[in-house]
Amino acid sequence: MRIAVIGGGPGGLYAAALLKRLDPAREVTVWERNAPEDTFGFGVVLSDETLGGIESADPEVHRALRAEFVRWDDIDVVHRGRVLTSGGHGFAALGRRRLLEILHDRCTDLGVRLRFRTPAPPAAQLAATHDLVIAADGVHSATRGAHTAAFRPRLTTHRCRYIWLSADFALDAFRFEIAETEHGIMQLHGYPYEAPRDGRDGAEPRDGGPGPTGATDPTGATGPNGPSGASGPNTGASTVIVEMREEVWRAAGLDLCDEEESAQRCAKIFSEALRGRPLRGNNSSWTAFRTVVNAHWSHGNIVLLGDAAHTAHFSIGSGTKLAVEDALALAACVQEHDTLPAALTAYETERRPVVESTQRAAAASLRWFEDIAGYVDQPPRQFAFNLLTRSRRVTHGNLRLRDPRFTGLVERDFGCPEGTPPMFTPYRLGGLTLRNRVVVSPMDMYSATDGVPGDFHLVHLGARALGGAGLVMTEMVCVSPEGRITPGCTGLYTEEQAAAWTRVVDFVHTGAPGTAIGVQLGHSGRKGSTRRMWEGIDQPLPEDNWPLTAPSALPYRHGLNQVPHPLTTAELPALRAQFTEAARRAAACGFDLLELHCAHGYLLSSFLSPLTNRRTDAYGGSLENRLRFPLEVFDAVREVWPADRPVTVRISATDWADGGNDTDEAVAIARAFAHHGAAALDVSTGQVVADERPEYGRSYQTPYADRIRNSVGIPVIAVGAISSWDDVNSLLLAGRADLCALGRPHLYDPHWTLHAAAEQDYAGLPAPWPPQYRAGSRTPPTGRTDAPRPRLAL
Repeated sequence: MRIAVIGGGPGGLYAAALLKRLDPAREVTVWERNAPEDTFGFGVVLSDETLGGIESADPEVHRALRAEFVRWDDIDVVHRGRVLTSGGHGFAALGRRRLLEILHDRCTDLGVRLRFRTPAPPAAQLAATHDLVIAADGVHSATRGAHTAAFRPRLTTHRCRYIWLSADFALDAFRFEIAETEHGIMQLHGYPYEAPRDGRDGAEPRDGGPGPTGATDPTGATGPNGPSGASGPNTGASTVIVEMREEVWRAAGLDLCDEEESAQRCAKIFSEALRGRPLRGNNSSWTAFRTVVNAHWSHGNIVLLGDAAHTAHFSIGSGTKLAVEDALALAACVQEHDTLPAALTAYETERRPVVESTQRAAAASLRWFEDIAGYVDQPPRQFAFNLLTRSRRVTHGNLRLRDPRFTGLVERDFGCPEGTPPMFTPYRLGGLTLRNRVVVSPMDMYSATDGVPGDFHLVHLGARALGGAGLVMTEMVCVSPEGRITPGCTGLYTEEQAAAWTRVVDFVHTGAPGTAIGVQLGHSGRKGSTRRMWEGIDQPLPEDNWPLTAPSALPYRHGLNQVPHPLTTAELPALRAQFTEAARRAAACGFDLLELHCAHGYLLSSFLSPLTNRRTDAYGGSLENRLRFPLEVFDAVREVWPADRPVTVRISATDWADGGNDTDEAVAIARAFAHHGAAALDVSTGQVVADERPEYGRSYQTPYADRIRNSVGIPVIAVGAISSWDDVNSLLLAGRADLCALGRPHLYDPHWTLHAAAEQDYAGLPAPWPPQYRAGSRTPPTGRTDAPRPRLAL
């Protein structure tokens, strides 16, 4: 088997070594256009999981790496001069040059041909003379670019500029530091990758605050890429990445600086973190991070590996890790399968879910740093906790295990009574006090008759109220017959419907004392007159359709859904009156909270989005105009709703579609509703247009709630694939949400909140078991599988 590897980075070299080691008869050649001593960047971080894979696949490489690693446990977060340390994390790093040297040596020992200073022939040319071509040619992959029709890459350039630099001393922790300059926020990411060789720490001992300033390095240290120009003991080395928003970078004039001047400017800005020492580059330049996603990773006998196939933001230390893990998987799959097509399919099937999960975490981390200006006013410990949990891979539960003291201080600052998880701290929303922070999210049940909720709704909502949540929300309750989504939707446009809802509200208040129940009012707009979800979501009814209305004559799906009647200005007051009449009935029913549904492409949402509102009058065009009618409805509802009961608003914070609303518009929309008196924003996303492209994943909508909360200062309800109590605790402690709404988990388990309390060994008043159920408040035994087994032999 003849194998060609394009690119001599860690991923390409390691793949070559493994493939040759697994079958010495293979002819493996690596093309690398640079010299063996050339490298870009400085230190690389590998996880214990990755190292375990390396140890299993090639113990010799693992032994060489283990001898070089510098390890540390702490993360230091510097917030306005205060150092906050969280321990127990466990990192291992080494110099990129040393990593490449180890892999060069291993490849040479195994008989891999290394062609340095030699650009690789085009992949298509190599594919004609080799059995397998591995394109490990990086983020700017020429191979990927030459075969875009096959790989179908999607490249996204982000809003920050960053530069890789090095300091010639070893930091004693992973350090994040913020500089609030006259131009804006700048941040430093730093970590050691080479330990001091003379037995001394490279940095002065930490004392809980910033170190001395104005110091110079008296040692003339030898750096990771050769002598610094003076002799003396080696004090180690650290990677230092400086990052900031594009507009900050330009305002500071850093766009005009060369490598040396950039290093000097950054060293001055972060002089306290560097103890007055200099920074230096290594062919370093300011760049914007680019996320690479490919629809396919292989084309014939050509396969992408590492950054050529995918990238994930450096703030979660993933680039080299992913490339090395790709190499492990590719080599294993080639060895395990009889044909190359089967091997490449298995490789992608194995790696894609892992990579996508990492990319989701990296995207959350990237966005956090892009929006860091919205967090710097948080209290110091909350800021540090927020930073540590930004990617959602580290959670409240993780940190309690890693560093219980730090986490306990964050909980105390948050206001958690001793032994109380954050989710069980009460919360006051307007005039309503919720006993805990868990919300049963509005979920359409499509089970009403003529808009009247029946026994199903009583049992459904009653069971969730008994399950311990602080607030139970109804499904979207429609304000008119024409405002229904399906024939099974509930309403509040008749007295019969109001009487049925009163029955539900009374049961919640008497059967589950302390539980609040809220009503969500809405109108389907252009998404109405469709079948029940399980009969065909968004599919039009086969018969008995009713006419639809919308801001513009745009069907939800062309050729399938009905073209709605475009509302005239004269028709808007009657529509507004339908909302106010429904609100009056809801107040008489005894609901504790009212939510106005302005999300998911329903009527009020379709006024807000430029994709669904093409009006040219005062209700269309600018965002201010598109907000006009939803705000008029809100004001009218707020006027008739009791002053001591809160009104919240659900919005779609992004349309997930080009030309639609996104985060900046969501912040403006939230600010407008806050100005008009909304008690909180319930922040969802999407479902506005049929051709949306959502970025699904765990807690995938919470960054939008986070941005609104910390930009506008209004309480937010976070929703969207929040499935664990650990996630709820993490979001609350980090200041990303005030309440968390869960839908599907409450369908799976009506007693989700009580079970969350039991799993955390909590039995306080904010999570009361109904007396009828108290005997079941402990996990029932599951048989004798955990009992001691009898001794049957000596």
